[in-house]
Amino acid sequence: MKQRGGFSFLPIGIIRSPFKEKFGIPRQAGIVPDARGVLEILPPFRQEAAFRGLSEFSHVWILFLFHGNPRAEWKPTVRPPRLGGDRRLGVFATRSGFRPNPIGMSAVELTEIRAGGGKLHLHLKGIDLLDGTPVLDLKPYLPYADSIPAAQGGFAPEPPRTDLAVTFSDEAEAVCLRKEREIPHLRSLLVQMLRMDPRPAYYARRPKKKVFGFRLYDFDVQWTFLDDGIRILNLKEPA
Repeated sequence: MKQRGGFSFLPIGIIRSPFKEKFGIPRQAGIVPDARGVLEILPPFRQEAAFRGLSEFSHVWILFLFHGNPRAEWKPTVRPPRLGGDRRLGVFATRSGFRPNPIGMSAVELTEIRAGGGKLHLHLKGIDLLDGTPVLDLKPYLPYADSIPAAQGGFAPEPPRTDLAVTFSDEAEAVCLRKEREIPHLRSLLVQMLRMDPRPAYYARRPKKKVFGFRLYDFDVQWTFLDDGIRILNLKEPA
């Protein structure tokens, strides 16, 4: 994988995630705790020795490529969704995926390292990563160095609102119950995703449609925004 300046990067692994498209993905890591995924380590890095001691850490930094963004000429300014898409800021003052080099980073919870059968998987929680994301590197999260409580947050000093009510139609509730053994956290994941209102910010001011949808696991999730919150209409399973 060629990068500018003659550098070459070989992904150490691929993310297996419930998020099959960009719409609906949490906008930062950790804000949806039940967003779970697996980092599948690729050869030649699929060696247990390379991960010896990592299980002693509760969280890791994932350095990855924004592979789902169209590659186009980079621009010095972008429109952060947090600001409603109406205000431009310098690309280096944001975490936008549209960067000169499309590299992202996420601090996520490491719940398990599983090896066997010629495979090596790292199980993660609180991810904000698209399925198939190439991972360039990972590093242990060090609380004494990586957490700075007095740091200033610029245009995003507080986490996004999480107070929207999320309700389920009878059809959506039935699917969650039926899938409870296979995906026990499905219902809580949907609530955590939708209570922050994943719509572009400008929809709150200029609504153009009432029914929205995104792909999660193998479901097409359909939902609508009501005066009293969000209603999940249906979870369509593959035929």
